[in-house]
Parts: sequence; structure tokens; C-alpha cells
Amino acid sequence: MDERPVAEEILSGVVAGTLLRCADATTGVVVLSGSSGRVDISRARLFASEGVSALALRWFGGEGQGPGICEIPLETFFAATDRLVGLGCRRIVYVGTSKGAEASLLAAAHDPRIDAVVAISPTSVVWGNIGPGRDGISWPERSSWTLEGRPLPFVPTDPDWKASYVDGLVSYRGLFEHCLTRFEQEADRAAIPVESISAEIVLVTGGDDALWPSLDFARSIVQRRKDAGKATRLVSAPDAGHRILLPGETTPRSSSHAHGGNDRADAKLGRDAWRYIRELL
Repeated sequence: MDERPVAEEILSGVVAGTLLRCADATTGVVVLSGSSGRVDISRARLFASEGVSALALRWFGGEGQGPGICEIPLETFFAATDRLVGLGCRRIVYVGTSKGAEASLLAAAHDPRIDAVVAISPTSVVWGNIGPGRDGISWPERSSWTLEGRPLPFVPTDPDWKASYVDGLVSYRGLFEHCLTRFEQEADRAAIPVESISAEIVLVTGGDDALWPSLDFARSIVQRRKDAGKATRLVSAPDAGHRILLPGETTPRSSSHAHGGNDRADAKLGRDAWRYIRELL
């Protein structure tokens, strides 16, 4: 625990969210939540307590932003890095969960200023939009991301998929597994170019993830980077789910879809991962 003073500031405009600026910090952390759209201030405070400046970024759903995760410009994240570099941060770390992990890996693939990525419950490929874009339209499906105004290739969704359930809630894991098989060529084109990422990478995944097969995704990332001569740390547990809890967190579960895992296993994996995450700071 670092005792340096922390100033908390709400940001708007090109870079929106909440900035926790730690005096004289040389490391800056960008915190990205998943499809909930939450500005994860509590997680940013956890990082600020370690003596770093932390930015809980609002990257969709805010003023002047698209209402959903649809054709989000990767430049959104480059601007967040700009902000932290402008504060004097010489080391930049991205911590993203689920769709935020997808964004973090993509940002690192295109921005060499990012020194480390913690991808929690990640994917190894780009997926389609969740919710509408700036035009208010959700369907036909589009990419989640753009770069220099061009949509990134993505794995489409099969609208004929029959839902499966865990504890009375929809488990989307089978949908993602099905689409990877049905749209194999699209999946190859949509692969996140992790081989080109120079940043250190820590992947945190639960084997009981009911939202998507994050452990399979993580293993794919590890293998592809290994083939490129790059090391990747994978921290996992067979009984943890999609919602990994870092120390002190009590993030609520979604009421619309299954996460898998359980509170005890999710928190234990978060504690196990935390020591490796702290090393990145």
C-alpha cells in the first residue's frame, strides 16, 4: 500500500472517465470494464493504492460516444495513453476485462507505448457489436472496433443459435464456440495480432467461464506468442468463472446471463493473479 496522496478527477471530452492521479507516479494504468459499460472506479482505486495513476475509462455510452460497443475507434484508447503520458507516466499498463480485455490487446497491438496488458477473461479474436452504434442501429452486425476509420474484421454471430442455460440464465459460451467453428475463415481473419505485441502480457482466466471460452482463447494467445518467440503468463483456475474478483472487489453478477464459477473461486483466482499484476506496475 502506497501512502502518496491521490487526487480524483472526473474527465469529459475526448478522454472520459475518472482519473486517480497519484503524486509523482511514473506508472499509469488504464482500467477498462466489459460490456456493462461501468466506469470501474473501485478497481482504479485499488491500483492507485499501489502508487500509480489510474484512469477508469468510459469508452462507450457517455456523452458524444456510441451507446453500445459498435465500431468503437481504437483511437479512444490511444488518447487515454496520451493523457497518462502527458502526466509524466513513463510506464503504461492496460487492465481490461472481457470486451475490455479485447480492447486492451488490440490497443497494445497498435500502440507500442503500452508496456504491459492484464487481460482478464479475454478473447483471442475480434467479435461483432454489442448494442447500437452512433447511428442507433444494432443489426445487421458490425465490428466492435475501427482503426483509422476502417472496421476491423470480426467473427459474426449465428442468429439461429439455440440458447443454453446455466442456473436459469443464458450461457453464451456455446454460442461463441459454435461461431468459431461455423465461421472458421472469418475467425482466422479476426485474430487479434498478439504476435506483434511488444508489451508484457498476463492473462487471467477461469475454466468455468459460462460467458465465453476464455481459457481456450488464452491458450491460443499463449501458443501463438510462443510460436513468435514471446512469453506470456497465464494464471487460471478450473472452477473460476468469467467474473474474476481482484482483492477487495465485490462486483455484482449480471442478472441477464450466466458467468459461471462462484464467489470463492473467482476471488481466489483474483488473489492469485494479483501478485503477478503488481509486478507489472
